[in-house]
Amino acid sequence: MHFQELMTQPSLETERLILREIIPEDENAFFEMDCDPEVHRFLGNQPVKSKQQIRDVITFIRKQYLENGIGRWAVIEKETNTFIGWCGLKYFTETINKHIHIYDLGYRFAQKYWGKGYATEAAKACIEHGFNKMDLKEIYAMTDSRNLNSNKVLKKLGFNFIEKFDYDGDESDWFKLSRVDWEKL
Repeated sequence: MHFQELMTQPSLETERLILREIIPEDENAFFEMDCDPEVHRFLGNQPVKSKQQIRDVITFIRKQYLENGIGRWAVIEKETNTFIGWCGLKYFTETINKHIHIYDLGYRFAQKYWGKGYATEAAKACIEHGFNKMDLKEIYAMTDSRNLNSNKVLKKLGFNFIEKFDYDGDESDWFKLSRVDWEKL
């Protein structure tokens, strides 16, 4: 099956960004981002070593689009039409922190795009899509406890810290945002 031929996901647009399906043509920029040790500092310190790893990730994400109706999206900077990272909802069919069948918000950006508000802007669009288009009741998120900037983004978006937990040997923070709390913002 050729996942690259399928365009099943909606595109989202913000003031500065376009969020769309991750496609095989994103491979080079995706690789450049994920081979950076700083990008993987709070992700197990295992930057990718080959483009084949990225091709496998892209295939996995595209499979999620088909199987779960959702997956992480490429984040494209409008002004330059450049892949700057990914953001989006992932449906967990395996247990994570004693939860299963949940939607998780995640994001990752190339280092040169950090500190520009892109994570908040892209995540907000994904949250709105989750609550308004997918009719979700709640969205979860997690981050390494040491990743203070990611924690700030989640809190700015209205996520509530629930607890600390062990994720692959690292202390992580578990967050939840309910639709009721989102509507109050």
